[in-house]
Amino acid sequence: MRRPAAAHVGVPRWLYLPALLGAGVVLLPLVALLLRTPWADFWGLVTSEASRDALGLSLRTATASTVVCVLLGTPMAVVLARTDFRGQGLLRALVLLPLVLPPVVGGIALLYTFGRRGLLGRTFEVLGVQVAFSTTAVVLAQVFVALPFLVVSLEGALRSAGQRYEVVAASLGARPTTVLRRVTLPLVLPGLVSGAVLAFARSLGEFGATLTFAGSLQGVTRTLPLEIYLRRETDADAAVALSLVLVAVAVLVVGLTRQAGRAR
Repeated sequence: MRRPAAAHVGVPRWLYLPALLGAGVVLLPLVALLLRTPWADFWGLVTSEASRDALGLSLRTATASTVVCVLLGTPMAVVLARTDFRGQGLLRALVLLPLVLPPVVGGIALLYTFGRRGLLGRTFEVLGVQVAFSTTAVVLAQVFVALPFLVVSLEGALRSAGQRYEVVAASLGARPTTVLRRVTLPLVLPGLVSGAVLAFARSLGEFGATLTFAGSLQGVTRTLPLEIYLRRETDADAAVALSLVLVAVAVLVVGLTRQAGRAR
């Protein structure tokens, strides 16, 4: 006996118009960027010394900040998803604050924390360590803005996965660290990967906090977004070419995030 076909739920036809307009808002600027790209000089523009320095610095610092986000954000997400304590809601709100905070405000906050006259900067200065306006400052700025993305992604994955397998493992005598290592983390690995990719993407595109806290010194703190901003005034073609590089990286990141989401 043939099984009845599954019913297909359609959508109202009027939704297609605003959906098309929304797609146009996103896609038309990208099309304009492609049309404006100086393809004849593209390779030379993106491989100049300043461009190579900026791209290399962006990739190195974004990788370093992603590692820091994973090391710090994973415990934060586990604690928020698997425990209940007084003030937890407030703590979660503060942790996620950089998601809505203007990056330049984050840069000022970091400057007053790690700058020469900052809360911790004075101690570092006595020890002969300068954090502000260094490559370390770039990584800190990126971590500040990117960490919430990993925490949100991983905490959501932990809550969706539930605790039934962890409860079974604990009932069999497994210690909390063993449960975390052998059950919890493998179970939410796709969510962790997705969060790490999002953190990398946010770090790669960070601008405001980096400029405020780290400055713009070629080869030291001038990342690719800063290079694009500076080139916009002096060499528009180079700015467009470098922007296209960032767009290509963003498309790759979105693709990786989508694959990680499907693997959940």
